[in-house]
Amino acid sequence: MLAALGLLAGACGTGPGAVQQSGPGTVQQSGTAATTPTPSAGSLVAGHYQPLWPFADEKQVRDWQESYRSGGHQPWHLDAEQTALSFTRGFLGFTNVDQVVKRTVTGADARVSVGIRGEGGGRPGIAAVIHLVRFGSGTDAPWEVVGTDDTTFSLTTPRYGALVSSPVKVGGRITGVDESIRVRVRATGSAGPLGERCCVSAGGDDAPWSTTVSFRAAPGRTLTLVASTGGHVAEVERFTVTGVRVAR
Repeated sequence: MLAALGLLAGACGTGPGAVQQSGPGTVQQSGTAATTPTPSAGSLVAGHYQPLWPFADEKQVRDWQESYRSGGHQPWHLDAEQTALSFTRGFLGFTNVDQVVKRTVTGADARVSVGIRGEGGGRPGIAAVIHLVRFGSGTDAPWEVVGTDDTTFSLTTPRYGALVSSPVKVGGRITGVDESIRVRVRATGSAGPLGERCCVSAGGDDAPWSTTVSFRAAPGRTLTLVASTGGHVAEVERFTVTGVRVAR
């Protein structure tokens, strides 16, 4: 079963520039600067990515840089792998997803594949490919999670960067058997979910899934919508995220 999950689990979320498998032999791009609404100044990463975690805006980045330069505070922000795992295990609460399976860094852009431990010491199954981008300026610009890359599990509704209100319709596509999808609404600075919906039955070959979830959040706030599935060999085996903003 785990070997099968390993094949399926190129499964990841939907971020800007994410590769999303939408059918046999079909690859499409999702989330671009052209579809991103214009928020307040300094709140986008590299001009068009949603700042999902750990910093909400460039002021928070500058505050951290000052503390890092003066006292070496939280150096893990400069490590893409540690940031991806902290996002997955700390922010999202997926504590069983504790392995870095692959890491690709190109300049200020990184993809980190995170996964679950393989049974009997086998190769870990990939739960998601976290997309990170350097936030702010300087040689000590920290890594920021801006989305995930999708193959067999996607979250495409609402579109990346969309303005949303509660309740929000959430959906995408999935390949799998007897899947049970949980959707949570999260935001940087909040200890727990701002909204949650469980559980959506799904399955098939590139089959659509959808639900609605209510949440409470201030207008203009950036939200992380996260969908997860599991239950075959681990509580969370795959997940996908996207970034949106609360309509004013």
